[in-house]
Amino acid sequence: MPNNMPKKIILPSINTKLVIKEIGNFIIKNVLKLNCTGGVVGLSGGVDSTLTAFLAKTAFNIYNKTASKKLELVGYILPSKINSPADTVDGKKIAEKLSLRYEVVNLNPVIKAYRTTNSETFSDQYQTGNMISRIRATVLNTKAMHENKLVLGTGNFDEDFGIGYYTLFGDGAVHLSPIGRLPKRLVKLIARENGFADIAEKEPTAGLEPKQTDFGDLGYSYETIEVVIYGLLQKISWEDLKHHPQIIQMAKNDIQKYKKLFGKIKYCTAEEIVEDIKKRNTVAKSKASLISPPVPKITMNFNK
Repeated sequence: MPNNMPKKIILPSINTKLVIKEIGNFIIKNVLKLNCTGGVVGLSGGVDSTLTAFLAKTAFNIYNKTASKKLELVGYILPSKINSPADTVDGKKIAEKLSLRYEVVNLNPVIKAYRTTNSETFSDQYQTGNMISRIRATVLNTKAMHENKLVLGTGNFDEDFGIGYYTLFGDGAVHLSPIGRLPKRLVKLIARENGFADIAEKEPTAGLEPKQTDFGDLGYSYETIEVVIYGLLQKISWEDLKHHPQIIQMAKNDIQKYKKLFGKIKYCTAEEIVEDIKKRNTVAKSKASLISPPVPKITMNFNK
């Protein structure tokens, strides 16, 4: 490659069967180490929580075939009035498909009760959303403690370690992060290959604001985040990433998509998008210094 040509950013590939086994072993190891009875997972109806539940349930099924002490995964669906009813339906379908014991917990009465202690929060939709995330975490952790189980996080690599797109002490308040090494692209890949293609194609949303989507919040895709972060890990500087042809093309597509969906422009150039990812990556590192659940080691290939 000529010296003036930018270094190609290589994205990882995986053997999905191997990674399923590696993550499953990671979950089992940590559950047994703490002498727990299994795990709990919040089922949002999205691909991240679906894959997390699939991986844990698969691992428990294999372990239970030969073990005297059986491990159990329990699903909790935690809707509030801002969530789409369709997500609750999808959460139930996933739980039933995986043969999970599950419970639907309506958060509206709990959220309403917070008006007596944190009324100021309700004047700001962003802060209200973060509060709801922390309420979800309280419910999940209390349920887990009652049954001596671990809370399995559902954050992927792009979200948690790329841009810190989670609520501190909310959806980040978990015991383990089974898919924390998987970028969204690979989360979708494994989901598609294991019977969840419909869920893999759903538009990602945190479900914390009416009609909220991750793309609408960020203004760019998880695919763009992945390329930027792996470029950074491959020793390409932030400044060079702003002008990298792979990123320029992806940013162009994101800008056009955003304008088509929302009728306005959030970012004009790849430089602006990379700069925002840089700022969020700094926040992600700061958050990780406060709360950073264990993540599995998985086998990835970086073939040129």
